[in-house]
Amino acid sequence: MTQHIPSLDQIEQMARDTVADLPAPFAAAAADVVLRVLDMPDAAMLADLGMDNPIELTGLYEGIPMTEKSVSYPAPWPDTVWLFRQPILAELASREGVTLHDLIAHITIHEFAHHFGWSDDDIATIDRWWE
Repeated sequence: MTQHIPSLDQIEQMARDTVADLPAPFAAAAADVVLRVLDMPDAAMLADLGMDNPIELTGLYEGIPMTEKSVSYPAPWPDTVWLFRQPILAELASREGVTLHDLIAHITIHEFAHHFGWSDDDIATIDRWWE
């Protein structure tokens, strides 16, 4: 039996659907964030995080959280949420009873929560999956 491997575009669409379903105040704040999907994180991303194993990084927020932004501090590049297909699929294989759509939604929400200024501990308070 052949397993369907979702394309980068399919994963991106699932993530965009998740963002579109955010409550109004969050959806408006998320509108300016760039969403990108790659097969794997690149070496520079891993080095910045002090990580060796790229399969452990399913998503990444790069930018200045809203809670730290100032009108007098221009951002040199747009805030970006990255999702990584191969690590997502590896995590999916390790989570019984979780759908790809649900996993992508969780990762997307997690990364956008960083944009809103939430820490990993804040996120874990409301989403026990990330503890």
